[in-house]
Amino acid sequence: MAENSERGDVPPFSGAAGGPFLTVAEVATTLRVSKMSVYRLIHSGQLEAVRFNRSFRVSEKALEAYLQGAYYDVG
Repeated sequence: MAENSERGDVPPFSGAAGGPFLTVAEVATTLRVSKMSVYRLIHSGQLEAVRFNRSFRVSEKALEAYLQGAYYDVG
């Protein structure tokens, strides 16, 4: 077995949208909202996510894109 293919040398998997995946709980903690609010964002299509079996994962790039779109100019 080549050294590069050993388990310890493999970089973490990056999603199609780019970046490592976050769980719904991690996204909720980051945004300081409930997990149900994150699920609502996912199901409404506002937050891009990937489904693995019964779980959703959100890439860091998708979260950054959502946050960039959420900013608005006041007054």
